[in-house]
Amino acid sequence: MNELPVILPALPEIFLACAAMALMMIGVFVRPQTAYRTVSNMAMLSLLATGGLVLYVGGGVQPALFDMFLVDDFAVFMKILILIGSLVALIMSDGYVQREKMDRFEFPVLVVLATLGMMMMVSANDLISLYIGLELQSLSLYVIAAFQRDSIRSTESGLKYFVLGALSSGLLLYGCSLVYGFSGTTQFPALAEALTGEGETSKGLIVGIVFLISGLAFKVSAVPFHMWTPDVYEGAPTPVTAFFAVAPKIAAMALFLRTMLGPFGELVADWSQVIWIVSVASMTLGALAAIAQTNIKRLMAYSSIGHIGYALMGLVAGNEEGLRSVLIYLAIYLIMNVGVFACILSMKIQNRMVEGIGDLAGLGKTNPMMALLLMVLMFAMAGIPPMLGFFGKFFVFMAALNAELYALAIVGAVTSVISAFYYLRIIKVMYFDEPVEPFDKIETIGLKGVMTVSGVLTALLFVYLPVITDPATAAAKSLFGG
Repeated sequence: MNELPVILPALPEIFLACAAMALMMIGVFVRPQTAYRTVSNMAMLSLLATGGLVLYVGGGVQPALFDMFLVDDFAVFMKILILIGSLVALIMSDGYVQREKMDRFEFPVLVVLATLGMMMMVSANDLISLYIGLELQSLSLYVIAAFQRDSIRSTESGLKYFVLGALSSGLLLYGCSLVYGFSGTTQFPALAEALTGEGETSKGLIVGIVFLISGLAFKVSAVPFHMWTPDVYEGAPTPVTAFFAVAPKIAAMALFLRTMLGPFGELVADWSQVIWIVSVASMTLGALAAIAQTNIKRLMAYSSIGHIGYALMGLVAGNEEGLRSVLIYLAIYLIMNVGVFACILSMKIQNRMVEGIGDLAGLGKTNPMMALLLMVLMFAMAGIPPMLGFFGKFFVFMAALNAELYALAIVGAVTSVISAFYYLRIIKVMYFDEPVEPFDKIETIGLKGVMTVSGVLTALLFVYLPVITDPATAAAKSLFGG
């Protein structure tokens, strides 16, 4: 009788794990011609049902599985973002995977398994459960990156991601072992309690935290651990790139936030200096390296590095306001990014995918609706008001200023202005360059729907921002014990 409450907080993850196993069995036993369609639809339903269970289990503070797993308002907020990102990635991938002969049922199953790992990461309350969740996500992503087996680019991107990912996992695991060795525990509450005592913090523990930050920085593709991002974004199939750009990024940032502000919250003066450097380097590289790009997927890779730099500004603040600003930023980042990748997935000429920024020439004349949506999204990514992206940057900049991080805010403002150049260049190409061949008709209703909803929300959601800010405030309070 007493066992049910112990596992109830983990009910969404248990359901999703069972769903993934059931989908594998279904994929094997149904006809090969219909396997992908059946499993993909059922995977989407599973993700929707999991979202319902996440909301049903609710927030509060609910530990489970011998305190290795924790559900609170922060976990609920991040899990909903992850599930939306995964669901939208599956919806957008539909036409592409069938056209490119990638329609094997393993694809949606791997997305579901990666999502399961991300949800476990968000609720990790122990260094061991943190690592298990991280590896479950990573192993699935390694395979997805190289899923287009007949493409050299896809295979190469998968191999690069695997080799560098293994290195980062080693760094993270070494950091965990140092933290355990110098603190005597792997549990987050016990670590927090041990670090609140008087006296100087052990140098070995600080080194362990630096290794931990290095491993997590790789997962969010922050400088100097960003080297895999442009190659993997360009080489992986476009729906996979779209998936990589949203759900895994949000999950890794959630893990970053929970780890740094939870057990190591007392050592903020020690680790915030490292995050400060990482944030500045990410914003600077993201702004400068993207200027020379001609491939839109590589440009979005450097753009994502820059966005992670802005998000980390809130973490450097190390307080509740800073955390709230990061959560708002991540929710807005999700809305903008899925729209941009829906547009990229619609870049098709004579049934052939194109990725060059030059291929967008004259889009304002040949496809005015898509050009309008992409223009709105580019304005938002550049942080131009009143688009949604402006408010994301506004909250993190205010958190940095209120924490007296003036130099960081100045760097953020300067790099934001520089990065506006390459976003506005895309608008210039669409509206002022001579048209090239027109794009093919958008092939699926799902892709058209994602593009439209993202564009409308990006342009109009500023009218009622509390739909994002209120849950983010509750989530930030829960992580700080509010």
